Amino acid sequence: MNKGRVEAFTDAVIAIVMTIMVLEFKIPDQPTFKAMAENSSYLAAYLISFLFIGVAWYNHHYMLTLTKHVTKRIYWLNNLWLLSMSVLPVATAWAGKFITKPQPELFYFIIFLLWALAYIALSHAIIVANQADHPEVSAKIRRMVVYRLHTSWWFWLLSVGLAAMIVFVWPPLSLVFTVIELILMAVLTTADSDRVA
Repeated sequence: MNKGRVEAFTDAVIAIVMTIMVLEFKIPDQPTFKAMAENSSYLAAYLISFLFIGVAWYNHHYMLTLTKHVTKRIYWLNNLWLLSMSVLPVATAWAGKFITKPQPELFYFIIFLLWALAYIALSHAIIVANQADHPEVSAKIRRMVVYRLHTSWWFWLLSVGLAAMIVFVWPPLSLVFTVIELILMAVLTTADSDRVA
């Protein structure tokens, strides 16, 4: 399968998802900063989700640049990954509107976890597809912080505990957790990630 077509399709879907998110931002009825501040919870959720998509795209781009070919399995898992990301505008809007309520924040967190599962499956498919002919590609993807983080048992144990805390303690923890993970994924990218061609 033509890798460039898959990359172009992915980029188009991600650009649409990012655009849809900003359209959910309501223009204030009054020409005052106070009126703008009434949308501050959605603005915070939007900025976190925008950063989330930007970091996810960067790591995804690195993997697709490294891989030598795209199999049917990679193609469909990439679509599953995009599907999980396409729900993010709804989750962001709902979580931003009801930032202190548990169910919208839990829904946002569930979408994030579904995205992580789809990312693990896609990463693993790329690792397997390159293992025989290009083991160096598989090794680089295995070393990615985002892959190691999402495949660790403590990440999932922490996620279950955090989900309980979102429901019973402080719902905005889902956004806080997302920001912390995004910072890790953005700062701790693979050393050669800005030099792949």
